Amino acid sequence: MAARSVIALVSVADVVAGDLADHLERRGHDVRAARQPWEAESLLSAKGIDVVVVGDSVSQAEGRDLLRRFGGEGGPDFILICRPADLVDKVLALELGAADVVESPLNVRELAARIGGLLARRGRAAGELIVLENATVDLRSAMVMHRSGAEDQLSPGQVALLKLFLASPRKVLTRDDIIAAAPAENADAFDRSIDSRIVRLRRKLDTETITTIRGAGYRFDPPTQRVD
Repeated sequence: MAARSVIALVSVADVVAGDLADHLERRGHDVRAARQPWEAESLLSAKGIDVVVVGDSVSQAEGRDLLRRFGGEGGPDFILICRPADLVDKVLALELGAADVVESPLNVRELAARIGGLLARRGRAAGELIVLENATVDLRSAMVMHRSGAEDQLSPGQVALLKLFLASPRKVLTRDDIIAAAPAENADAFDRSIDSRIVRLRRKLDTETITTIRGAGYRFDPPTQRVD
């Protein structure tokens, strides 16, 4: 079993940190917290951290100092939370190599989705977190986390169908392929029910990555993973 990914929360406001830690831990991540920048020294020096979230109670200079010392090649990805007016500080953080800068107040689910996107880019979420255009899918919990903050639950059949597409990127799958590898959840597994299953899955994922190839079947074209 792969080691759990580790997320460090540095001086993140308690009202955000509690909800964010709960959200991430329920998805199988290990969350560690440091209330003050000086406490982050030993935490980040110990290595093994995948993503660091620095709260806006830390001065931007202190946040950039942590980024400069512990980020970079081989280090964790940094997400800095800044106040809306701090445009210059935001640009400086990005120029220093911050993976993302988000403004407060923020949505916990959106921040968790951004963290999931960074973990996926690091190869720490393979097979568990799938980043699409408008949502992140947690295959372990069968949950779709939309960028709007809404969440949807996938059925076992939808998880099986999505896993089939993920295992065969850019390959046209026929209806027979789908029926054989991801059978319907009831006895109605004829061609037209496949069409309906694809439509429902696309709608739940809010994605255009599953394309209908007329007369042939369906193809999954993975999006370029990015964090907006």
